Amino acid sequence: MAGHSKWANIRHRKGAQDAKRGKIFTKVAKEITIAARNGGDPEMNPALRLALQKAKGVNMPNDNIQRAIKRGTGEIEGVSYEAVTYEGYAPGGIAVLVESLTDNKNRTVAEVRHIFSKRGGSLGESGCVAYMFDRKGIITINSDAASEDDVMMVALESGAEDVKNADGIFEVLTAATDFMAVRDAVEEAGIPIETANFSMVPATTIAIEDEKTASQVLNLMEALEDSDEVQDVYMNFDIDNELMERLDA
Repeated sequence: MAGHSKWANIRHRKGAQDAKRGKIFTKVAKEITIAARNGGDPEMNPALRLALQKAKGVNMPNDNIQRAIKRGTGEIEGVSYEAVTYEGYAPGGIAVLVESLTDNKNRTVAEVRHIFSKRGGSLGESGCVAYMFDRKGIITINSDAASEDDVMMVALESGAEDVKNADGIFEVLTAATDFMAVRDAVEEAGIPIETANFSMVPATTIAIEDEKTASQVLNLMEALEDSDEVQDVYMNFDIDNELMERLDA
């Protein structure tokens, strides 16, 4: 789990940039549509409730949300999406998992392969890196919203695996099966949640120490996340704070 808080914060900043460009609306709409296949009532459909929370977090317009739900329930005609995962390597031997919801696998794999090859990575065979990651629930809370003791008590008593404090963000880690129970307990305790999502967390990370490799890896991550063909990207790298500050500058 080393380095995951830093990775989450990188993704958090990146997510804010995506929201400004509006790209995230398309991605969240796909998640809502997929989730709504199992019913349009979020009280009876945890996956839909989670997708709607994500939509609220990025200020997605209600009209967009309702259209996505109706496409999923079949009330209006829509595209049929299929979940696909791609695996590969970034420069420096960094493992990469790419999750997609697509209506055309040939188009999507061509786009993903092009992004990898253009930025020094390589698309691999199915199973080549997936074993390096575990599916976890990640709940983030701004440290201004609650004390560390309160977050620790509620999270751990409701079944969380760990709570970390990194750069002003409490990160609550849960097993996938305990995610909804922990999230509900945090909400019931009156603690405001910033984000609550499932994530593929690397069991171990690879430290990147040189600026060139770090820049290449982050450029590949950004290009994949910028693609309309991609929902989520996960990597097993760690970059120390000093190097990240140089890259940010």
